[in-house]
Amino acid sequence: MEAVSKYLVIIPTYNEIENVALVIEAVLSREVGYHVLIVDDGSPDGTGEKVIELQKSYGERLHLIQREGKLGLGTAYIAGFIFGLERGYDYIFEMDADFSHNPADLDRLLAACKSGADVAIGSRYVDDGGIQNWPKDRLILSFGASMYVRIITWMKVKDPTAGFKCYSSKVLSALDFDKIKFIGYAFQIEMKYYSHLKGFTLKEVPITFTDRIRGKSKMSSNIIKEAIVGVLSMRWKSIRGYYR
Repeated sequence: MEAVSKYLVIIPTYNEIENVALVIEAVLSREVGYHVLIVDDGSPDGTGEKVIELQKSYGERLHLIQREGKLGLGTAYIAGFIFGLERGYDYIFEMDADFSHNPADLDRLLAACKSGADVAIGSRYVDDGGIQNWPKDRLILSFGASMYVRIITWMKVKDPTAGFKCYSSKVLSALDFDKIKFIGYAFQIEMKYYSHLKGFTLKEVPITFTDRIRGKSKMSSNIIKEAIVGVLSMRWKSIRGYYR
């Protein structure tokens, strides 16, 4: 089954009725010709139903996977990766639904991959990157977490928890998704670490991350705990050859 477009943007959703139509329009209006895949975890607010309604307007450019209940960010993206690979997309993106990631930056991530990167990372912590509308305590936590990951994993990625990325299909084809065990922010770290250990080129592209205006954040203490403990687990497993 071949894709008409070469570019698939995966957007996981849970209760994003205030954002989903707007973000779909913003991505599909780009001149590049992206397709969008919404992976909705049974949102009780009608997010999935809204996407079904929008499919009447956007046709084959808008896809939907509906799942029963909250199964986690990581499994949503993996479902999207499999969907994209099966349909022959050349470049597959991760992107949030709440406009914390600017749809205009998709073009810059794509350009980085087309210029030689295997994985392009929208980075808050490289020169010209930044964050808007976060309280000071969250800024400190995020920056500290990034430093922690770099120290433990030895990855030269300044924003290892970033969730705005473009993958070449050859990267995703080379990874064994059954080895990806984390579902929250640790998933973002594990995917970068796995790609790094496989020898792929990771390039950071500066972006400005803007905290959501509409809807509620999905951040929780369990997600943070998973990331802290998960990084140590990843490093230990890599030493034992788990990611080979």
